[in-house]
Amino acid sequence: MTTATSPRSEAHQVAKENRKAIQMRNLRTGILFTAPALIVLAIFVFYPAVQTFITSLTNGRINSNARRPAKFIGFQNYITLFQSRDFWTDVRNTLVYAVLYAPIVVIVALAFALLLNRKDLKFVGFFRTCMFLPFVISLTVAAIAWQFILSPSLGLVPYWISLLGGPEHIDLLGTRETSMATIVFITVWKIFGYFMVIFLAGLQGISAELYEAASLDGASAWQKFRYITLPALRPTFNYVVIFGLIGSFQVFDQVFILTSGGPARSTETIVYRIYTEAFGNGKLGYASALSYVLLIMTLIVGLVQLYTNNKHEKEEIA
Repeated sequence: MTTATSPRSEAHQVAKENRKAIQMRNLRTGILFTAPALIVLAIFVFYPAVQTFITSLTNGRINSNARRPAKFIGFQNYITLFQSRDFWTDVRNTLVYAVLYAPIVVIVALAFALLLNRKDLKFVGFFRTCMFLPFVISLTVAAIAWQFILSPSLGLVPYWISLLGGPEHIDLLGTRETSMATIVFITVWKIFGYFMVIFLAGLQGISAELYEAASLDGASAWQKFRYITLPALRPTFNYVVIFGLIGSFQVFDQVFILTSGGPARSTETIVYRIYTEAFGNGKLGYASALSYVLLIMTLIVGLVQLYTNNKHEKEEIA
């Protein structure tokens, strides 16, 4: 004896099947559109990352003639790495650079964004272009130009310092006390225009009615900045800080061109050490281990920053 199916249950079954068909069609469409990007990521990101980790577990080397056969040695490269005094010097230099660079570039970029967001400022487009122009210039070209500007014998900066009563022919890049600060200054000059544009976009997204209401309530300029501008710019701050920190851990070009890690390893960073170990000393396995340690450090910093931001957002909502 067969049981009759009600029209309502049949309609429900048909609707369920239609939803599944639509979901599968959307899934196929999504895979089709993302496939090129996934293929590119697999070839140029995922495969090199896996291969680098495998290489870090070997004693792979490159000599002047050909690549030597690699032998699996486990985590010996990592053990040697953490026992090396030079590695901890590189870590310290990288952290010093990050601590100096990240806050300064954020403050400078925000200050210029606030200044160039004023509607009563004349030639604002010209000034914005001038501030953003260093970011467009190649970092290599900018570093070479600064090398001439800071030259102890021919540079303008040492000449101006001597006119102000400072020492003559001062070598800002060749002195341990000033080399890292000079590299930070050059990088901030090069990068801050990019972050300034991002802050400008965030500032222009804040409703003018909020400032008008605050003015009617008698709020000062500092109170407007503290209670309106800063909270509204929190997502922008998060982006700038995270990418500023990540960028500070990857500093290489300016160190390579300006100081080559000197004087006396005072500006040698982890990325520069990876380069010298891989292409200078031919130690591919050791350099790969260094790169993975740098990756873990960057991930830790990024995750801590994201956790802190999410915690502040939940506290504000509560």
